[in-house]
Amino acid sequence: MRVAVVGAGINGVAAAYALARGGDEVTLFEQFRLGHTRGSSHGAARIFRLAYPEAEWVRLAQESLAGWRALEEDCGESLLELNGLVELAPPGVEGSRAALEACGARFEETAFPGFDGFALFQPDAGIVRADLAHRAFLEGALRRGARLVEDTRVEHLDALEADVVVVTAGPWVRSLIPDLPVTPVRETVCYFALDGATPSVIELGTERGEGFYALHEPDVGLKAGLHHSGTPADPDGEGEPDPTVVALLCDWVAARFPAVDPEPLRVDTCFYTNADDERFVLERRGRVVVGSACSGHAFKFAPAVGERLAALARG
Repeated sequence: MRVAVVGAGINGVAAAYALARGGDEVTLFEQFRLGHTRGSSHGAARIFRLAYPEAEWVRLAQESLAGWRALEEDCGESLLELNGLVELAPPGVEGSRAALEACGARFEETAFPGFDGFALFQPDAGIVRADLAHRAFLEGALRRGARLVEDTRVEHLDALEADVVVVTAGPWVRSLIPDLPVTPVRETVCYFALDGATPSVIELGTERGEGFYALHEPDVGLKAGLHHSGTPADPDGEGEPDPTVVALLCDWVAARFPAVDPEPLRVDTCFYTNADDERFVLERRGRVVVGSACSGHAFKFAPAVGERLAALARG
């Protein structure tokens, strides 16, 4: 089967890898050069975690953990750094304890200085080395015969000569599928100096989808963000970090990481492509498979999402 994959972010390369492993003829289109910083998949690290308040996400993360381990074996490189994750649930907020218990995932109650709420530590968590993982998927697909076409923006899906088209275009997805119920937003992240690795930290907000997060950023120290604090933006436009979010992040880092200098080394932006319920859009429309697996928390699930997109492409 001939498959065109449009968009070479993490979900695009994961789908190309799964398809090529199955013997399909894959062409992967990317509108920029690989390594660009315009979308959602650049950078050195993303949080990997099993901890979610809903059991379905915990199970998907467990499946993805096995997928990451299989990819590590295939590429001969370590992609996960599992230094654990601390989840902070304020009073009145449902954390991940019940869902982790239901799925048989390890965790323990812990204390976190200065935090008034329930804290748990989940050891099967930490970070996925984002840049290395992206490269491992891509090189694994290319070794199996996939073809990469860079600097080529696909404007019309009908023009692609393929049996199936998989659209993994990130924040550009609505330029190809206008009725998709997702919204691209520009998010702000900050980087702080810190020696050595640290567990990832998530402080849940009082509303669904809100909260602060921090993770180890190799060669820098600490990366921090405020989940879903961005505003709708055009991915083809220029944008700057939000100074209000930067100030909030500096205050949070000062409170939760007192040993860290709260003056950021640098600030940056990236895109989320959000669905209202934070779920992923994985569906088939005729010969088109939609892979808008985003909402700001998709990277960790790339092995499982890639397999699902390949299955949809095969019918």
